[in-house]
Amino acid sequence: MSYLSLRALRALFCGLLLTAWAPLHAEVLGSVDSPSHALSVKVQLEDGGRLTYQVLRKGKLLIAPSRLGFLLANAPQMDQGFALAASAVSAHDDTWEQPWGERRFVRNHYQELRLDLVQKDQDGRKMAVVFRVFDDGVGFRYEFPEQPQLPLTQISDELTEFVVAPVATAWWQEAGEKAALEYPIRRTPLAEVGTANTPITIRTADGTHIAFHEAALVDYASMWLRKVAGQTLRAQLTPSAFGPPVERHGAFTTPWRTMQIADDAAGLYMSDLVLNLNEPNKLGDVSWVQPGKFVGVWWEMHLEQSTWGAGPKHGATTANTKRYIDFAARNGFRGVLVEGWNLGWDGNWSGSGSSFSFTQPYPDFDLPAVTDYARAKGVRLIGHHETGGNIARYEQQMDAGYQLYAKLGVDSIKSGYVTDAGTALFPGPNGSTHFGYTDSQEGARHYLKAVTEAARYKLAIDTHEPIKDTGLRRTYPNWISREGARGMEYNAWGNPINSVDHEVNLVFTRMLSGPMDYTPGILSLEGVKGRPINSTQAKQLASFVVIYSPVVMAADLIENYEKYPGPFQFIKDVPTDWSDTRVLHGQLGEYATIARKDRRSDDWYVGSITDGKARTLSLPLSFLDAGKRYTAEIYRDGPQADYRNKHRYDLVIEKKTVTAASVLTLKLAPGGGQAIRLTPLR
Repeated sequence: MSYLSLRALRALFCGLLLTAWAPLHAEVLGSVDSPSHALSVKVQLEDGGRLTYQVLRKGKLLIAPSRLGFLLANAPQMDQGFALAASAVSAHDDTWEQPWGERRFVRNHYQELRLDLVQKDQDGRKMAVVFRVFDDGVGFRYEFPEQPQLPLTQISDELTEFVVAPVATAWWQEAGEKAALEYPIRRTPLAEVGTANTPITIRTADGTHIAFHEAALVDYASMWLRKVAGQTLRAQLTPSAFGPPVERHGAFTTPWRTMQIADDAAGLYMSDLVLNLNEPNKLGDVSWVQPGKFVGVWWEMHLEQSTWGAGPKHGATTANTKRYIDFAARNGFRGVLVEGWNLGWDGNWSGSGSSFSFTQPYPDFDLPAVTDYARAKGVRLIGHHETGGNIARYEQQMDAGYQLYAKLGVDSIKSGYVTDAGTALFPGPNGSTHFGYTDSQEGARHYLKAVTEAARYKLAIDTHEPIKDTGLRRTYPNWISREGARGMEYNAWGNPINSVDHEVNLVFTRMLSGPMDYTPGILSLEGVKGRPINSTQAKQLASFVVIYSPVVMAADLIENYEKYPGPFQFIKDVPTDWSDTRVLHGQLGEYATIARKDRRSDDWYVGSITDGKARTLSLPLSFLDAGKRYTAEIYRDGPQADYRNKHRYDLVIEKKTVTAASVLTLKLAPGGGQAIRLTPLR
């Protein structure tokens, strides 16, 4: 069969597919293409004035006609009866600078379609839908104007749908369950997805990748995605403790509903769509937000060698903290995290937090003396506020806690919300409290309040057990990192521990939303009672590059870093703030190779990790500057390395001289990785 006839058949098939999805009666309200015309969005009215949209990529139907609209609790529904009042298409192209991030400069290039709609049978009630179409994806949101017909909007359900046309496989984790965001990533056919957190990433039969998420989640319930039929995903808003999930007065906009779209997994991570859909920096000069690495009084508690609470094994003592400060000073770490320093850790604090003080230390921890000691050594104390999910108690003390840290020269805080989903304790009227989800509308309000209040004291926030990241770090750059996934501590005591493919699953799912504080660098490769971790030492090193966070804790014990000085050198060297990032290899759930350029030097760093399979990958160094020679310091799996046995410690450290024309071979052991530092020869 000739190439021409193949093209003709393909065109015929695509035409039949479009016809099959098309409604019997539809009025096109507007359409818009991405700047390169790779993506096209069409919005239409179907029978009864129901709103739908569809997305085509390179002429092929990707998102079939999918519903838009709302069900309201206090007014007639906004699901039909719409008519077009006005439409406009506009273009935007600019480049903005990140104060810190995966890359210094970000291009924001899109075409926008705005549709102003009216429900004539509801006294002319108004709503707008705005689509922004980038070459690497689509974002859309709803806008509600100030209008007497709807002074208070109570949203009981959002009708937003994503009807995926081609057959697809999904990588996702369940939403609304006990452990919130801390479930392993699952791989299933898209048609078998239940209710998923976002980002949820899919790969279609022809290899197209889509990540569904949201951007700019402000004063609104988090969006879960529920499979309703076939390959149709529908928005489900996190429940409220009282009434509808969302209540807004007057004019407001919803978060953006986003689809990052690429030929491959690597393209998904290279997308800045979620960031671009957030508002620019509102804090002004944020030079006080400082990326960096730290060590901490943390892993020893997870290993049950010491305790958060008081007693003979208390970890957060003045003497023990000074030991970590000395270690940090000797090895060039910016900070030391101390968990368990403040009153309230005794008894059942998880999910309670009723006794936490954010200003009173335990008697064996002298907070002013410790911060003075750290300052004299050129080290910063990393603050810690664990709430146990008791948001009501935390908000009562938040300002005092922030003031204390600012007074003592602490400039960043790791906060925690350890509690089961739906059992966070929120403040109510007249001193009352009630339980709710941390990713509900009131949860979104609290987390942003914590960040904006911290900014008043020039404090950066690294949130653990957070609401998911939706790119708000662009607007509030002191929201410097989050956990928001199954972290390293599960390798200490988890049942089960993190699987061998856990990190590669995170790269093209969780990491698409923003920085993740994963706390890598466990060179001992052991959890509680010597239980082996599913990793080689080389993979632990590579994770510092692959799993991005501007603030990173080298999490292992001091004695283990002293035991393994060779690999520890890479941990000391690797920066956390980048001027450029390139994804060189990537397959969902299998492997990932990422190169990043240091923002403060001409050095490049490469990290490559794999799942349980050994792999050999070709690594062209064409991202290096032409005409320069570089020293490649390579930390690779040794010939016997394997995460399943004692040889997981097998590590080879070597140096080579390379150029942009060089091609390295990455040999990754089962559960392994490779880390490389590339330094220009002077």
